[in-house]
Amino acid sequence: MSGHTAREVDLSVDLGSLELSNPVMSASGTFGYGDEDPELTQVRALGALVTKTVTLNPRAGNPPPRLCETPAGLLNSIGLQNVGIQTFAREILPRLQDLGPPVIVSVGGSTADDYARCAEILDRVECAALELNISCPNVASGLEFSRSPAEAAKVVRGVRRRTKRPIFAKLSPNVTDIVAVGRACVEEGADGLVAVNTFLGMAVDVEREQPVLPRVVGGLSGPAIRPLALCRVWELARCLPCPVIGVGGIVTARDALEFLLAGARAVQIGTANFREPARGAKVVAGLRTLLDEKGVNRLRDFVGRLRLPPTEVS
Repeated sequence: MSGHTAREVDLSVDLGSLELSNPVMSASGTFGYGDEDPELTQVRALGALVTKTVTLNPRAGNPPPRLCETPAGLLNSIGLQNVGIQTFAREILPRLQDLGPPVIVSVGGSTADDYARCAEILDRVECAALELNISCPNVASGLEFSRSPAEAAKVVRGVRRRTKRPIFAKLSPNVTDIVAVGRACVEEGADGLVAVNTFLGMAVDVEREQPVLPRVVGGLSGPAIRPLALCRVWELARCLPCPVIGVGGIVTARDALEFLLAGARAVQIGTANFREPARGAKVVAGLRTLLDEKGVNRLRDFVGRLRLPPTEVS
């Protein structure tokens, strides 16, 4: 043991100009808007609250079934169901401010201008930052903006012109070169990157001889994708100078430490929230314990401390 107590560990991190008391956030789409039963979710323990994705106009979402469990994972095809940016900003966002953690609003759109208009509305109200969901696989235009560096850059450029808030672009893993897309976002003004959104996947009902999900494919999340997401985070963190937020299959504090060692400055808890709504708060507590056992006083000193073997191929 290190000789100092776990409560002495400093878990604070910075994501550019955004300071967090700890590195654990909710992942968009797995935590509602964030104000549903705060005692059950223990949302006040999180470093930041990331809302479900909000679009310019209300969306009804995709037809059911929308979820399908798979070995070590979950397929979803929700379709960005939400109340629309105007109702969200007027009725929901004020309630989120009373919860304590900084509020990061996830924004989606069918066109680049949709993102920019949402950003303009949010710039007139109180929120900590924007997360640009340019990588949802469950809507018609969902991957259009994240598969091309030029299209991703176009979205970020439009949003940057409309807001002074920090911007984090959420990237898709369903690309050949995630670093190229990330670099394009950063060059146009993104303050950081979120890696990764879900992987494309599908499930088939053998009895009916039909796809389980009405849209055939959905987004795969959960522990099954953790090694894949971790690799993308490492690639981005070693190649780009901006903060990277890691997400994908994180369940425990030890999982989170993998991402932090690989270079992520913060992490998001997603699918694990469905099984245990307070999972994020438990990861925060677990980080204090594990870092204390390792003799680490400040989390900032631990981030990116991955020791590569001498045979590592560049």
